[in-house]
Amino acid sequence: MSARPDYDCIVIGAGHNGLVCANYLARAGRSVLLLEAAAEVGGAAVTREFAPGFRVSAAAHLLQAMPRSMIDELALASHGLTLASEDLPTVSLSPDGAPLTLTTDGLAARAPADAQAYAGLNARLRRFARALSPTLSNAPPRLGSAALGDQLALLRLGWQIRRLGRRDMRELLRIGGMCVYDLLQENLSNPLLQGALGFDAVLGSNYGPRSPGTVFTLLYRLAAAENAGRAAPAQPRGGLGALTTALAAAARGAGVTVRTAATVARIRVERDRAVGVTLESGEALSAGLVVSNADPKTTFLGLLGSEHLDAGFVRRVSHLRTAGLAAKLHLALDRLPPFRGLDGAAIGGRLVIAPSLDYLERAYNHSKYGEYSAVPAIEITIPTVNDPQLAPRGAHVLSAVVQYVPFALRGGWEQARQGLTDRIVDCMEEYAPGLRRAITAAELLTPADIERQFRIVGGHWHHGELALDQFLMTRPVPGAAQYATPLAGLYLCGAGSHPGGGIMGTAGRNAARRILAEAA
Repeated sequence: MSARPDYDCIVIGAGHNGLVCANYLARAGRSVLLLEAAAEVGGAAVTREFAPGFRVSAAAHLLQAMPRSMIDELALASHGLTLASEDLPTVSLSPDGAPLTLTTDGLAARAPADAQAYAGLNARLRRFARALSPTLSNAPPRLGSAALGDQLALLRLGWQIRRLGRRDMRELLRIGGMCVYDLLQENLSNPLLQGALGFDAVLGSNYGPRSPGTVFTLLYRLAAAENAGRAAPAQPRGGLGALTTALAAAARGAGVTVRTAATVARIRVERDRAVGVTLESGEALSAGLVVSNADPKTTFLGLLGSEHLDAGFVRRVSHLRTAGLAAKLHLALDRLPPFRGLDGAAIGGRLVIAPSLDYLERAYNHSKYGEYSAVPAIEITIPTVNDPQLAPRGAHVLSAVVQYVPFALRGGWEQARQGLTDRIVDCMEEYAPGLRRAITAAELLTPADIERQFRIVGGHWHHGELALDQFLMTRPVPGAAQYATPLAGLYLCGAGSHPGGGIMGTAGRNAARRILAEAA
């Protein structure tokens, strides 16, 4: 580029990671343009009306993994972010008896034989999670690199594990690749407790509880919570769209230019370097560098094009496992649903239908053959218990994440959508008799819908499976695992990069720090 570029940085995609990255770049003095294809910022973390007067967090619905330090650094409270509720309890629902609340008092009352064992197991897992959590806030080291920074990063990771002590270090190495089924059977006996913990290990993944590596995914979830400084999820007032609205306000306050309804068609390349973007309208915009919050397949194979990349790299990106297996169901209700054994306050928590590990495994089995679960595992929130403004007076919203729902359903989704909706409602009706009579409207988002509406290839909220071979220094693939990509001037900042998805923002902050460090 001979002329001075329009901006120092162009960020593609105003999901929460793109907003976080733009914030940190602008706060460091860079001129930043943030482009969003949708009519509003937020990506999948938006609050929207799905029936007249009923609003819901469109995809993710709880806040747990975003670090408190990030919320404070960006002063999101001063930009309107408040919490309707903190420390939401997890309640494991039972079809036959009283539910189990995963608190000290709840376990003592409902599962006294497991209360002490769970306390010990939870303490041990959280020690391991604290050892792993610092890796989330830094770019992972490059494999096989002799660079001092990469060597130091590897040493820091090794030291975090070594300082656990010999016994804990051996235990971490023993269980790290195990299936969560074996770990929980080894330590606990209550099926409701086992089911709820097993559900946390497989939520959002293409795994069942007997799949190897699911202890690792449970540790990842705990490490993200430790990194955030939040032991239990919270509910933003106004839904998760209130979080991304606050992030956008902070970005504009820092000087970011935010444009919505601005779809990027291509990343522009000159002399083997990213130099800007071209919009679908034909408008060309130049920048010193481009940062993509889109998923890796969209970024490399769609916006950039394989002609600018090595064939081996293209092959690795093409083979990324990106098919989602979780659906989202929204229900508009004319009354509070009567969940067995729960009063109004408890119904405002995080409710889990996964009454045993075998239940989870049976639910998973269907997905192997392109079918949705006959009896699914479900995470339920009723956000209007804590935030009544989301529905008309006296009415409520139910928001449910449903596993397992394949992206590519055998026979297609056109004729199956209503059948799945009925199946999910029937499952919840077993725990909340009369629920169906309270429904006035419903919206189902399959992974295929999530792909189409939020422009995420495969509809996977992590932008790619979170697995041992797609994690840390191999996420998303070698050669693009530290936010920089094989093309000079092009960076990643989304959930497909380290440390993964969920409403965390850490990938966006890490990417901004990497960019600023390289420019220093």
